[in-house]
Amino acid sequence: MRRSVRVIGIDPGLRSTGWGVIESDGNRLIHVANGALRSNATKDLAFRLAELFEGLNEVLAAHSPQEAAVECTFVNKNAESTLKLGQARAMALLAPARAGLSVDEYAPNLVKKAVVGAGHADKEQVRHMVDVLLPGIGIAGADAADALAIAICHAHHGFAARRDRITSYPSQKKQAAQ
Repeated sequence: MRRSVRVIGIDPGLRSTGWGVIESDGNRLIHVANGALRSNATKDLAFRLAELFEGLNEVLAAHSPQEAAVECTFVNKNAESTLKLGQARAMALLAPARAGLSVDEYAPNLVKKAVVGAGHADKEQVRHMVDVLLPGIGIAGADAADALAIAICHAHHGFAARRDRITSYPSQKKQAAQ
């Protein structure tokens, strides 16, 4: 028997990290909230990552997801950009893990295939299908649409991954043992 699960999808980026929270109850998807966290481009990298991390922690506290899904990084031709994206992605993995959530990762092509039906769909096709699957919601931009697509992908693919897994942040395991 499946249970209702609240999932946060995270589309990591240094300029803008998209997030989208949905409830998944079997095949039924319900929009909870979505948005994008923006960092101050005039600040140092460490400050920008801290800004995004703190914002993501606020989103997690406000919406209480039970699971998280993060998009895998694609490799750019520019090594410096790839490294910065990887650091933003690390922040996107760390925040939900510290909150005790299981975190699954999905390749961009799998997310597109789960939402659109084609692994090489463009951003507009993804956004359109998110609108179809979650009708009547206001999407807070392209990064939020991508994050909702990641959450939807997890809702479709994450059940097998979560069935036998119980994970938590190491310090929470230590606290539970005491």
